[in-house]
Amino acid sequence: QVQLVESGRGLVQAGGSLRLSCAASGLILSINGMGWYRQAPGKQRELVATISSGGDIDFVDSVKGRFTISRDNALNMVYLQMNSLKPEDTAVYYCNAWINFKNCWGQGTQVTVSA
Repeated sequence: QVQLVESGRGLVQAGGSLRLSCAASGLILSINGMGWYRQAPGKQRELVATISSGGDIDFVDSVKGRFTISRDNALNMVYLQMNSLKPEDTAVYYCNAWINFKNCWGQGTQVTVSA
């Protein structure tokens, strides 16, 4: 059974930084795209950032210039570095990955940014 486990939840002040990590485990034959989504209270889940197996990266406009995404293929991990955080970044952040050609989700980790 394949699992994605996020870590790095936290409460930070506006302008602060936080790094999220996500580890894939289980019987992994291949991992293609990986990424991060978030869901704020009362809102739909939205894509934050993605990174392909070849390193192509895409971000939602609202985080461009503030967030970076990276992955370690040897460790089956993906990271989200979040800088200059804003209160509107408050959400549950979910790790997502295509593992063995199946779409997999982490359980989510809470990020709260205070004004």
